[in-house]
Amino acid sequence: MPHTEVGTTQLKLSLIAGHATRDKNMQFTSLAHLLDSEFLVQCFYSLNRNKAKGIDNVGWYDYEKCLTENIENLVARLQEKKYKPLPARRVYIPKGEREKRPLGISAIENKIVEKGISRILQSIYEQDFSNMSYGFRPNRNCHQALNELDDQIMRNQLIT
Repeated sequence: MPHTEVGTTQLKLSLIAGHATRDKNMQFTSLAHLLDSEFLVQCFYSLNRNKAKGIDNVGWYDYEKCLTENIENLVARLQEKKYKPLPARRVYIPKGEREKRPLGISAIENKIVEKGISRILQSIYEQDFSNMSYGFRPNRNCHQALNELDDQIMRNQLIT
C-alpha cells in the first residue's frame, strides 16, 4: 500500500501555509483537529524504520502490525485529551575517550505525534524564514549553505 503526501490534511497544511504567507500577523488556533488518522498514518510511514525503541520497547515494525487499531486508539486519546507522552528512554553514547553524552529516545507514538505537530508548525513558520537560512530546515543542509556562501563570495555579492 503506497503512502504518499496527498490527502485532506496535506491540502489543509497548504492552505495554512498560504494564510501564513499572506498574513504575517495571523494567529492560528485549534490546529489539533489536523492530527487525524490519515495524517498520523502518513507521519508513521515517514519515520525511520530502524531507529531504536523507546521506553515502551515497541519498534516501527511492531507498531505497524496493528497500525489501523493503534492509530485509531492514538487519535481517540488525542481527541479526548487523554494522550500522555511516555518519557524518553535515556541512553549514554561515547563522546571522546572518557566522556558520555546523554541521548533521549522517544517511544514510537511520541515520534508519530511529534512528527505531526512538527509538520503543522512547519507549514506556518517556514513562510517566515529567509531563503538564506539553512539550519534545521526541510530539504536544506550545511553543504547547500556552504555552496551558497561560496557562490556569493565568488560573485563578490556577500550579503552582510
